[in-house]
Amino acid sequence: DGTVMNAYFAMPKTDRKLPAVMVIHENRGLNAHIEDVTRRVALAGFIGFAPDALSVFGGAPSDADKARELFTKLDMQKNLNNFLAGFDYLSGRKECKERFGCVGFCWGGALANQLAVHMPKLKAAVSFYGMQPQAADVPKIKAALMLQYASADDRINTGIPSFEAALKSSGKRYTLHMYENTQHAFHNDTAPTRYNEAAAKLAWSRTIEFFNQELK
Repeated sequence: DGTVMNAYFAMPKTDRKLPAVMVIHENRGLNAHIEDVTRRVALAGFIGFAPDALSVFGGAPSDADKARELFTKLDMQKNLNNFLAGFDYLSGRKECKERFGCVGFCWGGALANQLAVHMPKLKAAVSFYGMQPQAADVPKIKAALMLQYASADDRINTGIPSFEAALKSSGKRYTLHMYENTQHAFHNDTAPTRYNEAAAKLAWSRTIEFFNQELK
């Protein structure tokens, strides 16, 4: 939406067309950790594609505090449009078959939920500790959802009951996992104060199993 977007792209060496998974970063922008997660997606047999929301400011700075500040200046509608346009880009890649998923973390988990609302072609969305969409928007969701939450994450978890009630009343397909004794961002292995190895590995294995089921 009026800007050039940068992204990290990874895929297996193959002549077959592959489904694609968009990887959506935390509120630090596209960094080495998210690039690593994108490579994990590719190693699992998918096209991995991670746009940088901070492309509009020239890209994610290495200083995490500066990156977080830039997120407060994003135009959220234009940002959503930019990520939706990422699927148009993927559709134009000869390696990609039009079976799309997404996985997002923290800020990206919220955006994964928004993509589920606004992207009718999306088949599968995984949200790690992401802010929930408005209950009124839930009927628009076409994708299957996997919702991954940390037990010690009160701010995010307060939105679970109304979200789950809306999902149930709308007959949506979803799976919800709560990881006990974990904090927000437990999947990020570059954040030692929050990283929980056991929960992270279990949540990631569930994510890949989900994508295998829904996209392949």
